Amino acid sequence: MILIFGKTGQVARALADLSPDAIFLDRAGADLTNPAACAAAIFAHKPAVVINAAAYTAVDAAEADPETAFAVNRDAPAAMAKAAAEIGAVFLHISTDYVFDGQGDAAFAPDHPCAPLSVYGDSKRAGEVAVLTAGGVAAILRCSWVFSPYGGNFVKTMVRLAQGRTALSIVNDQIGGPTPARAIAEALLQMGDILRKQPDLAGIYHFSGTPDLSWADFAAEIFAQSGDQVTITPIPSRDYPTPATRPLNSRLDCETTQNAFGIARPRWRDYLAEVIKSA
Repeated sequence: MILIFGKTGQVARALADLSPDAIFLDRAGADLTNPAACAAAIFAHKPAVVINAAAYTAVDAAEADPETAFAVNRDAPAAMAKAAAEIGAVFLHISTDYVFDGQGDAAFAPDHPCAPLSVYGDSKRAGEVAVLTAGGVAAILRCSWVFSPYGGNFVKTMVRLAQGRTALSIVNDQIGGPTPARAIAEALLQMGDILRKQPDLAGIYHFSGTPDLSWADFAAEIFAQSGDQVTITPIPSRDYPTPATRPLNSRLDCETTQNAFGIARPRWRDYLAEVIKSA
């Protein structure tokens, strides 16, 4: 049996489509600001695999609310991982490219030193450390630029803006791999199954869509598929200031994920049509 923390987020919704028999916990089932409640849920259900698909993802809001960000992104996963270790369950945790400083133009390998630029990144890295030191069979999957038919994301925002705008200024110096939530969900389920048989594969892995490109170029592809006539003006990040600093380089080296689990980088263009249709 699979126990999944999260019910309404992008990856959780994708997991529900793929694994409807899993048990999904929303805030009422396990409040992530209450780590003890998260552990209690694991002890109560005694699953074979636990997936944490919930997180504090309000990147800019975290700058003014670090206490909640760390409670949800560090303390809750720590409690989950420890409880999973106690009952012998595999624990899977989603993390982010924001744990890196975004310097250079090479793809970051899983073992590259972390240097977050924001409270959100700090809290996610702290969660990684907590999970890795919990003592059980755990894998962390770092992803970037998640999009899906569910919730709010860049693709849906672009389609919405195109309904009332004919020109947009979009950042072109942040580079990364857009990642379909459905592909993340598929990867997590496959990893959980393999880790039950090969616990020695526990560790940190990367997963992002291909090819890498800028937000401006991603928007151009979205409009090409949607048929919206929008003129894009590329701008540097300094011209679009935000409370939290974004990494300029979000490229992720996914080779170890391919080698360990046979999971290749998804071609994000193949998933765009479904998301555009739902926007």
